[in-house]
Amino acid sequence: MIKNILITSITYLFLMVNLNAAGSDGGDSGGSSAAVKTNYDKAVSHIKIAKKHEKKGKLDKAKERYLKAQKLLIKSNAKKPNKADTLNYLGFTTRKLGDFEMGEKYYLQGLAINPNHKGINEYLGELYVATNRHNLAVERLEVLKGCNCEEYEQLKAVIAGKKSKY
Repeated sequence: MIKNILITSITYLFLMVNLNAAGSDGGDSGGSSAAVKTNYDKAVSHIKIAKKHEKKGKLDKAKERYLKAQKLLIKSNAKKPNKADTLNYLGFTTRKLGDFEMGEKYYLQGLAINPNHKGINEYLGELYVATNRHNLAVERLEVLKGCNCEEYEQLKAVIAGKKSKY
């Protein structure tokens, strides 16, 4: 009897885990399989790998990943425009590829949608430091001041002259 209950319980748990895994589609893939990632999701994966390459000094590999991410983000933005997170990463990848002017435009578009977006404020502040506009970087820091977040600490360090981790 106990053996039957145990087998039934294990079978039930196994089925529930599989059903839950199959039930999520990441939010915007239109109800398709969980294995299908959006362009945004793919881009974020490329960015994470690019950051790791950058830390290891493999700048050519990082640049390849940032370029792939940027292309995917452009597609994502075309399909679902005006998403602050997408514009944040578009600004980030564009900046990492050396186009500070266009990167800034993406960041500013994102801030128009969400003025308190932590990532955009941090990254835009870093862009301002890199382009010798410290007063504007300090403005971004002020927006982050009360967030008690990593983005505030990171931008504060960059403004103080410490190298950004990104």
